[in-house]
Amino acid sequence: MNHDGRPPGESTIRVLVAANSRIHTSLLADALRRDVLLEVIPCECDSTGIVHAAITDNVDVLLISSNLDEQPCRGIEVLRELRRFHAVTRPVLLLDSSKDDAVVHAFRAGAWGVFGRNDPMELLSKCVRCVYQGQIWVNTQHLHVIVDALANSPTVKAVNSGGMSLLSERELQVVQCLAEGLTNREIAERLHLSKHTVKNYFFKIFDKLGVSSRVELLFMSLSHASAEQALREEHHQNGNGKYSPYESEMLQKSAEAGVPAAQLALAQMYLERRSNPQDLIDAYMWYLVATERALQARAFFTKMLDPQQIEEAQQRAAAWLSKRKRSRSSAASSSQESRRIAAGSE
Repeated sequence: MNHDGRPPGESTIRVLVAANSRIHTSLLADALRRDVLLEVIPCECDSTGIVHAAITDNVDVLLISSNLDEQPCRGIEVLRELRRFHAVTRPVLLLDSSKDDAVVHAFRAGAWGVFGRNDPMELLSKCVRCVYQGQIWVNTQHLHVIVDALANSPTVKAVNSGGMSLLSERELQVVQCLAEGLTNREIAERLHLSKHTVKNYFFKIFDKLGVSSRVELLFMSLSHASAEQALREEHHQNGNGKYSPYESEMLQKSAEAGVPAAQLALAQMYLERRSNPQDLIDAYMWYLVATERALQARAFFTKMLDPQQIEEAQQRAAAWLSKRKRSRSSAASSSQESRRIAAGSE
């Protein structure tokens, strides 16, 4: 041990604490200071200065309440601001609500972990250490919320049998705002609507798409992006290797909103296009972003499984990939034979 009690070779982790009151901030800071590895900084500014403080003080981990300045979900807004600045600070959201969608919104906004009101306080410093090391922190209850939301999200069709969009242009804008993690108030401000009007739009969207909650609608983008990718692969196999301007725009928006399937599809689009050297750079950038998010998702599931279950999943994945590879090889051989026959008939 060093003279200050730190293990040899371990650096100090700078932690900024921004709870929903000065008293709460002070209590959390005092609890964290018991860990000699943590350098704790109580936030002395209001919510508008948190991002600046995190960047200028070279903060490693930010502990922030979901409610700040007596504003519900203000902490989640701050997380999105932090992400826009591409700050290296890794945030943990202190949940002030037990509602399931609060957990979902936290990760959509860029949180690396969530710490609930009923979680043991002695685990808080462990949470900070894990997040600092690049791990995702979530308890079993919150993990179930995320997994259930994914499992129960419906496969939504955005068009009817006639090919006409089921949603109006304004309704699509509302859905896109939700996919970005915006609250009703923020959606109203962006689209220059009243909060009551935004709420009515959600009721109409729920009815049209057959969903019953914001959580289901929030994860609709995952199913939609996966469907778009499948359609993209089909078009490519049929010789149609180009995206329409609308498809490109939707892919870009979904990718920037944090949808891994869209990020991979966007990387593929740039890779195939390669109209200039920047396209190849953009392709690799989006591939890196998507794989990072995939690793985070992997951490969620491995926490739930024992080594035997993990091995079974890996074996099944390897078998599926092998079957997929054989299928593609067979399709390629058939295509070559068809071209040979066609060439001979000309």
